[in-house]
Amino acid sequence: MIDLRLLREKPDYVKEKLSKRGFETEILDKIISKDEKWRELKGKADSLRAEKNKISQNINEAKKQGKDIKPIIAEGERIAKEMENIGKKEEEMKKEIDKILMEIPNLPHESVPEGKDETENKEVRKWGEPKKFSKDVIAHHEIGEKFIDFERGSKLGGHRFTVLKGKIAKLERALANFMLDVQVSNGFSEISVPYLVKTKILEGTGQLPKFAEDLYKTDEDLWLIPTAEVPLTNLHRNEILKEEELPLRYAALTPCFRREAGAYGKDIKGLMRQHQFQKVELASFTTKEESYKELELITKNAERILQLLEIPYRIVELCTGDLGFAAAKTYDIEIWIPSQDKYREVSSCSNCEDFQARRANIKIRRKEMEFAHTLNGSGLAVGRTLIAVIENFQDNEGINIPKVLRDYIKTEKIMWKE
Repeated sequence: MIDLRLLREKPDYVKEKLSKRGFETEILDKIISKDEKWRELKGKADSLRAEKNKISQNINEAKKQGKDIKPIIAEGERIAKEMENIGKKEEEMKKEIDKILMEIPNLPHESVPEGKDETENKEVRKWGEPKKFSKDVIAHHEIGEKFIDFERGSKLGGHRFTVLKGKIAKLERALANFMLDVQVSNGFSEISVPYLVKTKILEGTGQLPKFAEDLYKTDEDLWLIPTAEVPLTNLHRNEILKEEELPLRYAALTPCFRREAGAYGKDIKGLMRQHQFQKVELASFTTKEESYKELELITKNAERILQLLEIPYRIVELCTGDLGFAAAKTYDIEIWIPSQDKYREVSSCSNCEDFQARRANIKIRRKEMEFAHTLNGSGLAVGRTLIAVIENFQDNEGINIPKVLRDYIKTEKIMWKE
Protein backbone atom coordinates (compact mmCIF):
# COMPACT_ATOMS: atom_id res chain seq x y z
CA MET A 1 0.00 0.00 0.00
CA ILE A 2 1.37 3.41 -0.89
CA ASP A 3 2.01 5.97 1.84
CA LEU A 4 -1.14 8.10 2.21
CA ARG A 5 0.85 10.88 3.86
CA LEU A 6 3.13 11.03 0.80
CA LEU A 7 0.06 11.33 -1.42
CA ARG A 8 -1.26 14.19 0.74
CA GLU A 9 2.03 16.07 0.70
CA LYS A 10 3.26 15.30 -2.84
CA PRO A 11 0.28 14.36 -5.02
CA ASP A 12 1.97 15.39 -8.27
CA TYR A 13 5.04 13.28 -7.44
CA VAL A 14 2.90 10.18 -6.76
CA LYS A 15 0.89 10.74 -9.95
CA GLU A 16 4.06 11.08 -12.01
CA LYS A 17 5.53 7.86 -10.60
CA LEU A 18 2.36 5.85 -11.15
CA SER A 19 1.79 7.23 -14.64
CA LYS A 20 5.17 5.76 -15.61
CA ARG A 21 3.68 2.36 -14.82
CA GLY A 22 0.77 3.09 -17.16
CA PHE A 23 -1.57 3.51 -14.18
CA GLU A 24 -4.57 5.81 -14.61
CA THR A 25 -4.07 8.37 -11.84
CA GLU A 26 -7.54 9.97 -11.75
CA ILE A 27 -8.50 7.71 -8.85
CA LEU A 28 -5.85 9.45 -6.73
CA ASP A 29 -7.94 12.64 -6.76
CA LYS A 30 -10.82 10.60 -5.35
CA ILE A 31 -8.61 9.40 -2.50
CA ILE A 32 -7.37 12.93 -1.80
CA SER A 33 -10.95 14.23 -1.68
CA LYS A 34 -12.10 11.46 0.65
CA ASP A 35 -9.03 11.91 2.82
CA GLU A 36 -9.81 15.63 3.25
CA LYS A 37 -13.35 14.77 4.36
CA TRP A 38 -12.00 12.08 6.70
CA ARG A 39 -9.58 14.51 8.33
CA GLU A 40 -12.38 17.05 8.70
CA LEU A 41 -14.50 14.45 10.48
CA LYS A 42 -11.55 13.45 12.63
CA GLY A 43 -11.03 17.11 13.57
CA LYS A 44 -14.68 17.41 14.63
CA ALA A 45 -14.41 14.20 16.64
CA ASP A 46 -11.30 15.46 18.41
CA SER A 47 -13.02 18.76 19.29
CA LEU A 48 -16.07 16.95 20.63
CA ARG A 49 -13.84 14.64 22.66
CA ALA A 50 -12.19 17.66 24.26
CA GLU A 51 -15.64 19.14 25.07
CA LYS A 52 -16.77 15.83 26.57
CA ASN A 53 -13.70 15.72 28.78
CA LYS A 54 -14.73 19.07 30.25
CA ILE A 55 -18.22 17.83 31.14
CA SER A 56 -17.06 15.96 34.24
CA GLN A 57 -15.27 19.07 35.48
CA ASN A 58 -18.35 21.19 34.83
CA ILE A 59 -20.56 18.78 36.75
CA ASN A 60 -18.25 18.87 39.77
CA GLU A 61 -18.13 22.66 39.69
CA ALA A 62 -21.94 22.86 39.40
CA LYS A 63 -22.38 20.53 42.38
CA LYS A 64 -20.04 22.65 44.51
CA GLN A 65 -22.01 25.75 43.61
CA GLY A 66 -25.36 24.01 44.19
CA LYS A 67 -26.44 24.44 40.60
CA ASP A 68 -28.68 22.13 38.59
CA ILE A 69 -26.51 19.57 36.80
CA LYS A 70 -29.25 18.17 34.53
CA PRO A 71 -28.51 20.61 31.63
CA ILE A 72 -24.82 19.69 31.80
CA ILE A 73 -25.60 15.96 31.76
CA ALA A 74 -27.93 16.50 28.80
CA GLU A 75 -25.16 18.40 26.98
CA GLY A 76 -22.80 15.49 27.67
CA GLU A 77 -25.30 13.03 26.24
CA ARG A 78 -25.73 15.22 23.15
CA ILE A 79 -21.98 15.35 22.61
CA ALA A 80 -21.66 11.59 23.11
CA LYS A 81 -24.40 10.98 20.52
CA GLU A 82 -22.79 13.34 18.04
CA MET A 83 -19.40 11.69 18.61
CA GLU A 84 -20.95 8.29 17.93
CA ASN A 85 -22.47 9.48 14.63
CA ILE A 86 -19.25 11.15 13.50
CA GLY A 87 -17.23 8.10 14.58
CA LYS A 88 -19.34 5.86 12.32
CA LYS A 89 -18.91 8.21 9.36
CA GLU A 90 -15.18 8.49 10.07
CA GLU A 91 -14.81 4.69 10.16
CA GLU A 92 -16.81 4.22 6.95
CA MET A 93 -14.74 6.88 5.17
CA LYS A 94 -11.49 5.24 6.32
CA LYS A 95 -12.66 1.87 4.97
CA GLU A 96 -13.50 3.48 1.61
CA ILE A 97 -10.04 5.08 1.42
CA ASP A 98 -8.26 1.83 2.35
CA LYS A 99 -10.29 -0.11 -0.22
CA ILE A 100 -9.16 2.22 -3.00
CA LEU A 101 -5.56 2.23 -1.75
CA MET A 102 -5.53 -1.58 -1.97
CA GLU A 103 -6.02 -1.29 -5.75
CA ILE A 104 -3.07 1.06 -6.31
CA PRO A 105 0.33 -0.44 -7.26
CA ASN A 106 3.68 0.41 -5.73
CA LEU A 107 5.71 3.40 -6.88
CA PRO A 108 8.69 2.43 -9.07
CA HIS A 109 12.16 3.17 -7.68
CA GLU A 110 13.97 6.07 -9.35
CA SER A 111 16.53 3.67 -10.87
CA VAL A 112 13.90 1.65 -12.78
CA PRO A 113 14.10 2.28 -16.56
CA GLU A 114 11.00 3.88 -18.01
CA GLY A 115 9.10 1.81 -20.57
CA LYS A 116 5.62 0.70 -21.57
CA ASP A 117 5.99 -3.12 -21.51
CA GLU A 118 8.40 -6.08 -21.54
CA THR A 119 9.82 -5.04 -24.91
CA GLU A 120 11.53 -2.14 -23.13
CA ASN A 121 13.12 -4.14 -20.31
CA LYS A 122 16.87 -3.68 -19.96
CA GLU A 123 19.39 -6.53 -20.17
CA VAL A 124 21.88 -6.12 -17.32
CA ARG A 125 24.28 -9.04 -17.86
CA LYS A 126 24.66 -12.56 -19.21
CA TRP A 127 26.34 -15.67 -17.88
CA GLY A 128 27.40 -18.63 -20.00
CA GLU A 129 27.10 -19.18 -23.73
CA PRO A 130 24.21 -21.17 -25.23
CA LYS A 131 25.57 -24.36 -26.85
CA LYS A 132 22.29 -26.05 -27.77
CA PHE A 133 19.63 -24.75 -30.13
CA SER A 134 16.31 -26.02 -31.49
CA LYS A 135 18.05 -27.88 -34.31
CA ASP A 136 20.15 -29.78 -31.76
CA VAL A 137 17.56 -30.98 -29.25
CA ILE A 138 14.37 -32.87 -28.64
CA ALA A 139 12.01 -30.42 -26.94
CA HIS A 140 11.22 -31.50 -23.38
CA HIS A 141 7.55 -32.03 -24.23
CA GLU A 142 8.53 -34.47 -26.99
CA ILE A 143 10.77 -36.88 -25.03
CA GLY A 144 7.87 -39.28 -24.57
CA GLU A 145 5.31 -40.34 -21.98
CA LYS A 146 7.86 -42.71 -20.46
CA PHE A 147 9.25 -39.55 -18.81
CA ILE A 148 6.57 -36.83 -19.01
CA ASP A 149 2.91 -37.82 -19.36
CA PHE A 150 0.70 -34.92 -20.40
CA GLU A 151 -2.29 -37.10 -21.29
CA ARG A 152 -2.57 -38.64 -17.83
CA GLY A 153 -1.94 -35.26 -16.23
CA SER A 154 -4.89 -33.90 -18.17
CA LYS A 155 -6.98 -36.90 -17.18
CA LEU A 156 -6.30 -36.22 -13.50
CA GLY A 157 -6.47 -32.43 -13.31
CA GLY A 158 -7.34 -31.09 -16.73
CA HIS A 159 -5.40 -28.76 -19.00
CA ARG A 160 -1.96 -27.58 -17.73
CA PHE A 161 -1.43 -30.49 -15.34
CA THR A 162 1.32 -33.06 -15.90
CA VAL A 163 2.59 -36.38 -14.54
CA LEU A 164 6.37 -36.85 -14.31
CA LYS A 165 7.68 -40.40 -14.24
CA GLY A 166 10.70 -42.39 -13.17
CA LYS A 167 14.05 -40.67 -13.32
CA ILE A 168 12.58 -37.39 -14.58
CA ALA A 169 10.40 -37.27 -11.45
CA LYS A 170 13.52 -38.03 -9.43
CA LEU A 171 15.43 -35.31 -11.32
CA GLU A 172 12.73 -32.78 -10.40
CA ARG A 173 13.03 -33.79 -6.73
CA ALA A 174 16.82 -33.56 -6.95
CA LEU A 175 16.63 -30.04 -8.36
CA ALA A 176 14.23 -28.90 -5.64
CA ASN A 177 16.36 -30.31 -2.82
CA PHE A 178 19.55 -28.94 -4.34
CA MET A 179 18.08 -25.44 -4.68
CA LEU A 180 16.87 -25.43 -1.09
CA ASP A 181 20.17 -26.76 0.24
CA VAL A 182 22.14 -24.05 -1.57
CA GLN A 183 19.94 -21.26 -0.25
CA VAL A 184 20.14 -22.58 3.31
CA SER A 185 23.94 -22.68 2.96
CA ASN A 186 23.71 -19.02 1.85
CA GLY A 187 22.20 -18.07 5.21
CA PHE A 188 18.46 -18.35 4.52
CA SER A 189 16.47 -20.17 7.22
CA GLU A 190 14.43 -23.07 5.89
CA ILE A 191 10.71 -22.64 6.57
CA SER A 192 7.83 -25.03 5.95
CA VAL A 193 4.61 -23.06 5.44
CA PRO A 194 0.89 -23.77 4.87
CA TYR A 195 -0.22 -24.09 1.26
CA LEU A 196 -3.65 -22.68 2.15
CA VAL A 197 -3.92 -19.13 3.54
CA LYS A 198 -6.58 -16.64 4.61
CA THR A 199 -7.82 -13.75 2.47
CA LYS A 200 -6.01 -11.20 4.65
CA ILE A 201 -2.71 -12.95 3.97
CA LEU A 202 -3.07 -12.55 0.20
CA GLU A 203 -4.12 -8.93 0.70
CA GLY A 204 -0.91 -8.41 2.67
CA THR A 205 1.34 -9.21 -0.27
CA GLY A 206 -0.86 -7.61 -2.93
CA GLN A 207 -2.38 -10.63 -4.72
CA LEU A 208 -5.81 -9.59 -3.48
CA PRO A 209 -8.06 -7.94 -4.32
CA LYS A 210 -6.65 -7.20 -7.77
CA PHE A 211 -5.63 -10.71 -8.92
CA ALA A 212 -8.44 -12.88 -7.52
CA GLU A 213 -9.14 -14.44 -10.93
CA ASP A 214 -5.60 -15.88 -11.03
CA LEU A 215 -6.02 -17.71 -7.72
CA TYR A 216 -7.73 -20.89 -6.51
CA LYS A 217 -10.15 -20.52 -3.59
CA THR A 218 -11.79 -23.16 -1.39
CA ASP A 219 -15.38 -23.04 -0.12
CA GLU A 220 -13.99 -21.73 3.17
CA ASP A 221 -12.07 -18.47 3.49
CA LEU A 222 -8.86 -20.14 2.32
CA TRP A 223 -6.83 -19.79 -0.88
CA LEU A 224 -4.14 -22.01 -2.42
CA ILE A 225 -0.87 -20.09 -2.46
CA PRO A 226 0.39 -18.85 -5.87
CA THR A 227 3.90 -18.58 -4.42
CA ALA A 228 5.59 -19.08 -1.02
CA GLU A 229 6.19 -15.31 -1.02
CA VAL A 230 2.66 -15.03 0.37
CA PRO A 231 3.07 -17.00 3.62
CA LEU A 232 6.74 -16.08 4.05
CA THR A 233 6.10 -12.33 3.88
CA ASN A 234 3.16 -12.65 6.25
CA LEU A 235 5.15 -14.60 8.86
CA HIS A 236 5.63 -11.29 10.66
CA ARG A 237 2.20 -9.83 10.01
CA ASN A 238 1.13 -7.42 12.79
CA GLU A 239 4.57 -7.70 14.42
CA ILE A 240 7.25 -5.24 15.46
CA LEU A 241 10.72 -6.45 14.48
CA LYS A 242 13.88 -5.65 16.39
CA GLU A 243 16.38 -3.75 14.26
CA GLU A 244 19.33 -5.73 15.65
CA GLU A 245 17.77 -8.98 14.36
CA LEU A 246 17.63 -7.77 10.75
CA PRO A 247 17.93 -8.87 8.06
CA LEU A 248 15.61 -11.83 8.48
CA ARG A 249 16.02 -14.25 5.57
CA TYR A 250 13.80 -17.22 4.80
CA ALA A 251 13.63 -19.95 2.15
CA ALA A 252 10.76 -22.33 1.44
CA LEU A 253 10.07 -25.08 -1.09
CA THR A 254 6.36 -25.25 -1.90
CA PRO A 255 3.96 -26.13 -4.66
CA CYS A 256 2.43 -23.06 -6.31
CA PHE A 257 -1.10 -22.93 -7.71
CA ARG A 258 -2.17 -20.50 -10.43
CA ARG A 259 -5.16 -20.34 -12.73
CA GLU A 260 -3.09 -18.58 -15.43
CA ALA A 261 -6.29 -16.72 -16.25
CA GLY A 262 -4.51 -14.17 -18.42
CA ALA A 263 -2.34 -16.70 -20.22
CA TYR A 264 -4.85 -18.20 -22.64
CA GLY A 265 -3.02 -19.42 -25.74
CA LYS A 266 0.44 -18.96 -24.18
CA ASP A 267 2.88 -21.86 -23.75
CA ILE A 268 0.27 -24.48 -24.54
CA LYS A 269 2.86 -27.26 -24.87
CA GLY A 270 4.99 -28.61 -22.07
CA LEU A 271 5.83 -27.61 -18.54
CA MET A 272 6.46 -23.93 -19.13
CA ARG A 273 3.10 -22.70 -17.78
CA GLN A 274 1.33 -25.07 -15.39
CA HIS A 275 -1.50 -24.65 -12.90
CA GLN A 276 0.64 -26.44 -10.31
CA PHE A 277 4.44 -26.29 -10.04
CA GLN A 278 7.19 -26.30 -7.43
CA LYS A 279 9.35 -23.35 -6.51
CA VAL A 280 11.98 -22.43 -3.95
CA GLU A 281 11.19 -18.94 -2.72
CA LEU A 282 13.42 -16.49 -0.87
CA ALA A 283 12.11 -13.70 1.36
CA SER A 284 13.89 -10.99 3.35
CA PHE A 285 12.92 -8.34 5.89
CA THR A 286 15.28 -5.41 6.35
CA THR A 287 15.57 -1.64 6.79
CA LYS A 288 15.05 1.00 4.11
CA GLU A 289 18.79 1.74 4.10
CA GLU A 290 19.75 -1.86 3.35
CA SER A 291 16.95 -3.07 1.08
CA TYR A 292 18.63 -2.41 -2.27
CA LYS A 293 21.80 -4.19 -1.15
CA GLU A 294 19.51 -7.06 -0.13
CA LEU A 295 17.94 -7.09 -3.61
CA GLU A 296 21.36 -7.58 -5.17
CA LEU A 297 22.14 -10.36 -2.68
CA ILE A 298 18.89 -12.24 -3.36
CA THR A 299 19.46 -11.95 -7.11
CA LYS A 300 23.02 -13.26 -6.84
CA ASN A 301 21.86 -16.17 -4.67
CA ALA A 302 19.29 -17.13 -7.29
CA GLU A 303 21.93 -16.78 -10.03
CA ARG A 304 24.28 -19.05 -8.10
CA ILE A 305 21.95 -22.01 -8.66
CA LEU A 306 22.27 -21.65 -12.43
CA GLN A 307 26.02 -21.16 -12.27
CA LEU A 308 26.41 -24.38 -10.30
CA LEU A 309 24.15 -26.17 -12.77
CA GLU A 310 26.08 -24.55 -15.66
CA ILE A 311 22.93 -23.32 -17.40
CA PRO A 312 23.29 -20.12 -19.50
CA TYR A 313 21.14 -17.23 -18.32
CA ARG A 314 20.74 -13.48 -18.43
CA ILE A 315 19.58 -10.81 -15.96
CA VAL A 316 16.91 -8.37 -17.11
CA GLU A 317 15.82 -5.26 -15.23
CA LEU A 318 12.09 -4.70 -15.65
CA CYS A 319 10.94 -1.33 -16.91
CA THR A 320 8.20 0.70 -15.20
CA GLY A 321 5.45 -0.68 -17.45
CA ASP A 322 6.33 -4.32 -16.71
CA LEU A 323 6.76 -4.15 -12.92
CA GLY A 324 4.66 -6.42 -10.76
CA PHE A 325 1.92 -4.82 -8.66
CA ALA A 326 3.84 -4.80 -5.35
CA ALA A 327 7.37 -4.27 -6.69
CA ALA A 328 9.39 -1.06 -6.62
CA LYS A 329 12.23 -2.69 -8.59
CA THR A 330 12.62 -6.15 -10.14
CA TYR A 331 15.29 -8.24 -11.80
CA ASP A 332 14.15 -11.21 -13.88
CA ILE A 333 16.52 -14.14 -14.36
CA GLU A 334 15.97 -15.83 -17.72
CA ILE A 335 17.43 -19.22 -18.63
CA TRP A 336 18.32 -20.46 -22.08
CA ILE A 337 15.66 -22.83 -23.50
CA PRO A 338 17.21 -24.48 -26.59
CA SER A 339 13.95 -25.74 -28.17
CA GLN A 340 12.65 -22.16 -28.23
CA ASP A 341 15.98 -20.52 -29.16
CA LYS A 342 15.47 -17.89 -26.48
CA TYR A 343 15.77 -17.04 -22.81
CA ARG A 344 12.73 -17.60 -20.56
CA GLU A 345 12.05 -16.27 -17.08
CA VAL A 346 12.84 -18.64 -14.19
CA SER A 347 12.99 -16.13 -11.34
CA SER A 348 11.82 -12.64 -10.40
CA CYS A 349 13.70 -10.89 -7.58
CA SER A 350 11.92 -7.84 -6.23
CA ASN A 351 12.24 -5.11 -3.64
CA CYS A 352 8.75 -4.13 -2.50
CA GLU A 353 10.14 -1.49 -0.13
CA ASP A 354 7.48 -0.80 2.56
CA PHE A 355 4.49 -1.46 0.26
CA GLN A 356 3.68 -4.96 1.59
CA ALA A 357 4.68 -4.09 5.16
CA ARG A 358 2.05 -1.32 5.22
CA ARG A 359 -0.61 -3.80 4.09
CA ALA A 360 0.53 -6.49 6.55
CA ASN A 361 1.46 -4.05 9.36
CA ILE A 362 5.08 -5.15 9.76
CA LYS A 363 7.14 -2.55 11.60
CA ILE A 364 10.69 -2.06 12.89
CA ARG A 365 11.40 -0.64 16.34
CA ARG A 366 13.89 2.20 15.81
CA LYS A 367 14.19 5.74 17.17
CA GLU A 368 10.93 6.28 15.35
CA MET A 369 8.75 3.27 14.52
CA GLU A 370 8.79 2.58 10.77
CA PHE A 371 7.60 -0.04 8.31
CA ALA A 372 10.00 -2.79 7.26
CA HIS A 373 11.17 -3.27 3.69
CA THR A 374 10.26 -6.69 2.26
CA LEU A 375 11.95 -8.51 -0.61
CA ASN A 376 11.34 -11.77 -2.42
CA GLY A 377 12.83 -13.84 -5.20
CA SER A 378 12.50 -17.27 -6.75
CA GLY A 379 15.46 -19.44 -6.12
CA LEU A 380 14.26 -21.01 -8.53
CA ALA A 381 11.10 -22.22 -10.31
CA VAL A 382 11.77 -25.98 -10.37
CA GLY A 383 9.77 -26.95 -13.47
CA ARG A 384 11.37 -24.39 -15.76
CA THR A 385 14.82 -25.30 -14.47
CA LEU A 386 13.98 -28.94 -15.20
CA ILE A 387 13.18 -27.98 -18.80
CA ALA A 388 16.56 -26.26 -19.09
CA VAL A 389 18.42 -29.31 -17.73
CA ILE A 390 16.58 -31.72 -20.05
CA GLU A 391 17.32 -29.59 -23.12
CA ASN A 392 20.77 -28.11 -22.37
CA PHE A 393 22.33 -31.42 -21.27
CA GLN A 394 21.04 -33.69 -24.03
CA ASP A 395 22.98 -35.90 -26.38
CA ASN A 396 21.93 -38.73 -28.68
CA GLU A 397 21.83 -41.22 -25.80
CA GLY A 398 19.95 -39.22 -23.20
CA ILE A 399 20.35 -36.50 -20.58
CA ASN A 400 23.68 -35.94 -18.86
CA ILE A 401 23.11 -35.04 -15.22
CA PRO A 402 24.84 -31.82 -14.04
CA LYS A 403 27.67 -32.70 -11.65
CA VAL A 404 26.09 -30.92 -8.68
CA LEU A 405 22.95 -33.09 -8.95
CA ARG A 406 24.61 -36.50 -9.20
CA ASP A 407 24.72 -37.16 -5.46
CA TYR A 408 21.02 -36.31 -5.29
CA ILE A 409 19.86 -38.50 -8.16
CA LYS A 410 22.56 -41.23 -7.84
CA THR A 411 23.23 -41.44 -11.56
CA GLU A 412 25.27 -39.59 -14.19
CA LYS A 413 22.85 -40.00 -17.07
CA ILE A 414 19.23 -40.64 -17.90
CA MET A 415 19.20 -42.81 -21.03
CA TRP A 416 16.51 -42.48 -23.67
CA LYS A 417 16.40 -46.26 -23.85
CA GLU A 418 16.66 -48.18 -20.61
